[in-house]
Amino acid sequence: MISDGRKIIHIDMDAFYASVEQRDDPALRGRPVAVGGSALRGVVAAASYEARKFGVRSAMPSVTAKRLCPELVFVRPRFDVYKAVSRQIRAIFLDYTPLVEPLSLDEAYLDVTENLKHMRSATLIAAEIRARILAETGLTASAGISYNKFLAKQASDQMKPNGQFVITPDMGADFAAALPVGKFHGIGPATTKRMNALGIFTGADLKARSPEFLAHHFGKAGPYFHAIAQGRDGRRVVPDRPRKSIGSETTFREDLSAPGPLEEGVAEQAAEVWHHCERFGLTGRTVTVKIKFADFQIVTRSHTTAAPVANLAELTRESIALLRGAFPLPKPIRLIGVTLSNLGGIALPAPVDQLALDLGGHCPY
Repeated sequence: MISDGRKIIHIDMDAFYASVEQRDDPALRGRPVAVGGSALRGVVAAASYEARKFGVRSAMPSVTAKRLCPELVFVRPRFDVYKAVSRQIRAIFLDYTPLVEPLSLDEAYLDVTENLKHMRSATLIAAEIRARILAETGLTASAGISYNKFLAKQASDQMKPNGQFVITPDMGADFAAALPVGKFHGIGPATTKRMNALGIFTGADLKARSPEFLAHHFGKAGPYFHAIAQGRDGRRVVPDRPRKSIGSETTFREDLSAPGPLEEGVAEQAAEVWHHCERFGLTGRTVTVKIKFADFQIVTRSHTTAAPVANLAELTRESIALLRGAFPLPKPIRLIGVTLSNLGGIALPAPVDQLALDLGGHCPY
């Protein structure tokens, strides 16, 4: 058993974007739905569970998704609605603990070791939060409960959709040992392939290698991999991580080559970025324009200003200038994006100090 007594919950909304669309449009309920893209082009941003049964997944080209599921219904994303619902859900989390670390609009870690409700069981807290999300938003969520972030996230996948699962300290090491290495935090497809070539396929295989062996082959990440293979993860729940960049991009309905429509597209993305800057009280000095050509080749152009970008007009002007630098185009463009980085301005809210509550010793999960 390896635990420092922490109780971590990972909440993951079930097919969030698609579920919001099905909630708001009864005609979509029970049907395979893809948010984003179209039958002819673009990429799926999210898929309903009905669509997932056919193999449709997020980040899949729309034409592939339509081929897998001919009855697939494509819906334009409504990010303002998703963000509003996400704020509702975040408010529920904050009723239980100030230690909330959002990962995206639809998932977050909560440290409930010491919580505002004085509840001793993280399992009961997770169940209560899920019930409140359903009652207040009409949406379902899944939860994982464990003694660290790695295992809590793994646990939330076990009973999807609309369920929860607990990995106690007594279970952690065995659970991690049975996992394929591709499931481990920080191990992507390329690292998985390298590990497989070394005869490492599961957490047990990873644990059997020495930290020195793993450091030799995987650098500084090696000791970390060895630790999580034993069910150990020392990462803390950190509320409101500072943003490194703010960006927006769009895929055009048809490939574009003419300067006018492309500049309009850049201006629209700059406006979306500036909307977020105003919302978060941030600005930045580095403007980047991303261009994806019809053959999926991607190029970026950046410029760092002497002072932070002051307003939307300046951001739009900088973005269009970067786009114009790409002309004459070697081929048509299918996607354009604008990102502002090197951020500063009004800081995001600082983490709230964890409240010290006397819960009477060790608490059950």
